[in-house]
Amino acid sequence: MNSAPPTEHTPPTESNGAHTTEPAPTPTPPAGAAPAKQARNPLHGITLEAMVVGLADYFGWDELGRQIPIRCFQIDPSVSSSLKFLRKTPWAREKVESLYLFMLRERRRNT
Repeated sequence: MNSAPPTEHTPPTESNGAHTTEPAPTPTPPAGAAPAKQARNPLHGITLEAMVVGLADYFGWDELGRQIPIRCFQIDPSVSSSLKFLRKTPWAREKVESLYLFMLRERRRNT
């Protein structure tokens, strides 16, 4: 049997030269403040559905299918079929976002 008296273990602290593993606290932004990287993003808060509906209203499905030649805009187009495809296909979504930004600029220019 072990008859040695129990020794007290002291965890390392900053004062005895050990490094802490706890991350430094990050400052929290004030309530209601938008993140800085979204401050000038015109697509912030716009859903993909709103973009597709806006483009279809502005251009019409035929012209939209010519501008972005993908089947969901050319053959039996609908918002739901377009959303299914665009959510799975990043390159097509980028084209929709780009055309949506073009549409917004054109609207501003014409008013």
